[in-house]
Amino acid sequence: MVSEFREAVIDLGAIAANVAHLRAAIGTPHFMAVVKANAYGHGAVPVARTALAAGADWLGVADLTEARSLRDAGIGAPLLAWLHGPDTDFAAAIARDIDLGISSARQLRTIADAAGRLGRVANVHLKLDTGLSRNGLNGPDWAEVFALASGFERDGLVHVRGIFSHLSNASPAADDEAVARFSSGLDLAAAAGLTPELAHLASTAAALRLPAARFSMVRIGIGLYGLSPFDDASPRELGLSPAMTLRASVAAVRRVPAGAGVSYDYLWRAPEDGNLALVPLGYADGVPRAASGSARVNINGRGYPIVGRIAMDQFVVSLGQDGVDVGDEVVLFGDPDARGGATEPVPSAADWADAAGTINYEIVTRIGHRVPRSYRAVFSESGEPER
Repeated sequence: MVSEFREAVIDLGAIAANVAHLRAAIGTPHFMAVVKANAYGHGAVPVARTALAAGADWLGVADLTEARSLRDAGIGAPLLAWLHGPDTDFAAAIARDIDLGISSARQLRTIADAAGRLGRVANVHLKLDTGLSRNGLNGPDWAEVFALASGFERDGLVHVRGIFSHLSNASPAADDEAVARFSSGLDLAAAAGLTPELAHLASTAAALRLPAARFSMVRIGIGLYGLSPFDDASPRELGLSPAMTLRASVAAVRRVPAGAGVSYDYLWRAPEDGNLALVPLGYADGVPRAASGSARVNINGRGYPIVGRIAMDQFVVSLGQDGVDVGDEVVLFGDPDARGGATEPVPSAADWADAAGTINYEIVTRIGHRVPRSYRAVFSESGEPER
């Protein structure tokens, strides 16, 4: 019996262990914990504090709103934000010691201008497009932007602290080609007089399987949360522990006769008299509607199928002839290797991804604000986790 209507339980001990394991396995001088998108749904501030205490020395976010939230929480660690709108005001970020990812000459000029008005030096990381065709400096523009950055460094307006890019993970050959392009970009930057302390290309997948992509820093996202970036390796095989358990309590139980329709469109009808349980989570909470009729949950240590459409706020589970009580615990996903007293392992985020035709990244990141997060660690006033 649980009292929580719905809840995402975040094991900060697992996150700390994942950081320590990955840092030791990868061995780069610097280690960035990527906490964008509310730390992939896990909670940016507590995850950032935990990762830093466990050995990460950089934090990464997508945009300046996310960066400011960390600074507002009193987190002063080195912090990079790399995705900016066309009219972004960079002055506040420079004043708060937020490093800025640069994807165009226009951004670099705007940042240099803001730094000049503040009388401060802006720390920037130049992003190179090495094959993803997303944000990042286009290859033909590298030499021009490197020369521009070098001039701004001489003028005391910017400091190029890093150069970075991102891999496609499309194939080993594609990633090898991107590594080669990135290396050529570093050489071109050096020829322009730039001497960045940091070169970073690898996220979790390349950090684990492509040593040539590690350079001086890796950016760890999905691995931080104990999930695998690979189809052919589980978290346990990578030495990782999933940090999020999504659970709820049974909201209602009823017995229905054979032929009874369940949820919208009657996609499923009871094949025989049986019991159903109502779970108070739906697509408004991030439970993917596409998993209707294919995902499973764990109730009281046993696995049961979801039947009928997943609705905005709720879904239905077929219990067969089993009985459960209102208030009993329902686990949608968690760590299958942490069985406790369960007779069957709980589903994983990857199981739900398979059921919904997506990836485990999306499953955890999409869990909405209506689902409270609770944490299995207590923080001291200094912001470090108490053990």
